[in-house]
Amino acid sequence: MQQFPRKGNRDVSIVLCGAAGQGVQAVEELLVRLGKNLGYHVYANREYMSRVRGGHNSTAVRMAASPVRALVDRIDILVPLGPGIRENVLDRIDPQTLVLGDMKELEGDLAGRTFQSVHLPFLDIAKEAGGAVFANVVATAVIAGLFADTPEVLRPLVEQRFGAKGADVVEKNMAAVSLGFARGQEILRSGVCSFSLASSGSLEDRIALDGADAVSTGALAGGCSFCCGYPMSPATGILTFMIQQGERFGVAAEQVEDEIAAVNMAVGASYGGARAMVTTSGGGFALMTEGFSLAGVTESPLVVHLSQRPGPATGMATRTEQGDLLFALHGGHGEFPRAILAPGTLEEAFFCTRHAFYLADRYQVPVVVLTDQYLMNTYYDLPLEALDLESLDPHIVETSREYRRYEDAEDGVSPRGVPGHGEGLVGVDSHEHDEEGHVWENFQLRAWMNSKRIRKIEGLRYEALEPTLIGPENYKILLLCWGSTRSIVEEALENLGWKDAAVLHILQPWPLSEKTLSYLEKAGRVIAVEGNATAQLCALLRLECGFEVQEKVLTWKGLQFSVEEVMEGLRELSSKGERES
Repeated sequence: MQQFPRKGNRDVSIVLCGAAGQGVQAVEELLVRLGKNLGYHVYANREYMSRVRGGHNSTAVRMAASPVRALVDRIDILVPLGPGIRENVLDRIDPQTLVLGDMKELEGDLAGRTFQSVHLPFLDIAKEAGGAVFANVVATAVIAGLFADTPEVLRPLVEQRFGAKGADVVEKNMAAVSLGFARGQEILRSGVCSFSLASSGSLEDRIALDGADAVSTGALAGGCSFCCGYPMSPATGILTFMIQQGERFGVAAEQVEDEIAAVNMAVGASYGGARAMVTTSGGGFALMTEGFSLAGVTESPLVVHLSQRPGPATGMATRTEQGDLLFALHGGHGEFPRAILAPGTLEEAFFCTRHAFYLADRYQVPVVVLTDQYLMNTYYDLPLEALDLESLDPHIVETSREYRRYEDAEDGVSPRGVPGHGEGLVGVDSHEHDEEGHVWENFQLRAWMNSKRIRKIEGLRYEALEPTLIGPENYKILLLCWGSTRSIVEEALENLGWKDAAVLHILQPWPLSEKTLSYLEKAGRVIAVEGNATAQLCALLRLECGFEVQEKVLTWKGLQFSVEEVMEGLRELSSKGERES
């Protein structure tokens, strides 16, 4: 009999996979909400192929008595809705994995592998309920039957997911639920497996979000009133959210013809007084860089959500990487201040996006919120109190007749007026200009105005978010990371049990907090964990602090690190260090 959770683990790891169109994402949403309603903390992450039609997608769901935040390779229960399982899923099967599926259809995929199995012909069961379209709901109900006492626990979730299609559709889906749930209960009675996962009780004070939701709600909390973009994975979810919710929250959301139009439209909206955001990925940001510079010279507040994926060019359009840090730092021609925030959790994704609007307005600069596909498609529960909805000051003044848009200021930040708010004329130009915004070919003026803009970097540096230290303060080993690898590195270190090691997560790569170097110099060893081939954060630290990180654990295959991969990389470095000493 298989015991879940496995010995030494605190959670059950479930992976579902199937062809595009079989509703794998719907299963993920239902299971996340089901787990939370049953009192389990939940984590999910999906991966999908870059195909208009076809391909094979999967989603990983972890259920636990305590919060879980990271991707693991381990698969306790694998639920394939059909054949065509991809190698990156097959390679994670081990002798303790329980496979639930049509074993006749899956025979070719699973040949030569050792695992436990229960024959479940999902398509045949779905046809009993009314058609093959219900296979994903049947699979959801089978898993529910392993954890819950009654199929009715799924009714409110089915009504929420399918209610807009009418009562008849809801009842047909509930018929599929009944059939699948009964199969799950049969598995338990057969003695193939047993579950001893403790419930946390009521989780009503927590909310389940994914990365796109976290960034979008953070933007709303920051007062975003204008959002535009051209659909480009993995950033499209933010544009979709804003278009769907724009009228409710007073946001003008626009899907435009290309990324050049998007950034220029956003700069124009900012000039008019809107809190503007564009959302894109690396290829889109490449097209935006001239408009990004326009925001720099016009001193227009602008938030850019840049969700990374592997390049160069189109690269791997639906996969993940941390390859655009230096691009975000140096994107745009000329020299002008900007800030870069790189959240590592959904809580931080909310906070950083909200904070980006504060920095953009306070210093009249472009601010980049740097995420990636992995974080955008990560889904888990978090406390409602993490979502602070307190409004922010827009930092806009009422203009007088003597108003000068680019008036010199000690901190480089001129009073910001907008057209129609006061009696003054709000001049703006993409050329170098004087305090009123008039264009002059004057070298002294150029030096003066450029110096004024660059002085803002000191204020941005003074307000820079400090790195987050997780672990003991008297560490000897420091694991350095940024962005979405945070929770993965945390769990890897916890599993390794290194008592003299801590994690340092860089939340704001630019400008760096002045406290960063002191954390690094205190460690006997610093090991960087990054999702790119060239250790871009390490390059930035070398440039900015003169600090050289010697040891690195890197990946750039298009998939996020798993907890096990980080553990293996750290063990290899540890063994190498012992051999050399």
